[in-house]
Amino acid sequence: MLYREFGTTGWNVSAIGMGTWNIGNQWGEVDDATALATVQIAFEHGVNLFDTAEAYGIPQGLSEERLGMALKGVRDRAYIITKIGSWGRRNNEELPKSVDTIRLCMQASLYRLRTDWADAVLCHEGDIEDPGIYLEAFEHLKEQGYLRAYGISTNSFEVLKRFNVNHTCSIVEFDYSLLNRKAEAQILPYCQEHGIAVLARGPLAQGLLSGKYSGDTVFSDTIRSKWHKNEAKQSKLNRDMAAVTALKQSLPTGLEMATAALRFVTSHPAQPVAIPGAKSAQQAAINAQAGEMLLTVAERNNLLLSLTPPVAAVH
Repeated sequence: MLYREFGTTGWNVSAIGMGTWNIGNQWGEVDDATALATVQIAFEHGVNLFDTAEAYGIPQGLSEERLGMALKGVRDRAYIITKIGSWGRRNNEELPKSVDTIRLCMQASLYRLRTDWADAVLCHEGDIEDPGIYLEAFEHLKEQGYLRAYGISTNSFEVLKRFNVNHTCSIVEFDYSLLNRKAEAQILPYCQEHGIAVLARGPLAQGLLSGKYSGDTVFSDTIRSKWHKNEAKQSKLNRDMAAVTALKQSLPTGLEMATAALRFVTSHPAQPVAIPGAKSAQQAAINAQAGEMLLTVAERNNLLLSLTPPVAAVH
């Protein structure tokens, strides 16, 4: 596994992290034993950064609970990043938004994670207009030792700039993959300029870049079933699958689709940490192995040229 500096945090983190949304039953049922083995195998293969959120799981918080159980005994050797922004919703009720609510949600997350601190917490409202409440609450929590750094999960450049108004945003998480390169236009250069650590969620495009699916696949889990909801969403899925098929046919012999997709992300000059999800120990091991090396500039460009229709470079 390759390791890299994580922005200005001073942390030395694995190029491939692990997203834990998938072990919370929203992507299909996963039992406790499988969930714990998935995390533990990732750790054994060199993964030391794990991303989660209070909202992940059925019931909500299950992903945090399972991650906490899996990291028992190795907590001091792992970086845990969680997210707050669903306001502790339970039974279709929502708590009022306030600094105290955030602090309460943080305490609940730490309880589920079986830890006294989170290495980082991210604002989970990606379209927030005024981040003031989060910034105030996160500063309090940092001063009290409950977290070491904070940031935001958003695909919006404008939201990121608002959140970083005081230059205290240490981490940003956003969608980035071979099928979605929008972040290359503004967000990634901004992160490089300001020393903000990058978490790339969806590096396998929610599984499409795993190479396991075809144009005939019908997704039934609670997350991806929406791709079949209407004609527009189905058409986008069809286009994405056509691009994936072209990419798969052009890969060099011996290079797996998921490995190529993950290395495309981690090889960007901003040094993103890719956080693919996994639902089995085997998937976790395959993802981790992608972190053993990077792609050259030429290899990255060749991947882009193989997509159908071709994906233009974003400057």
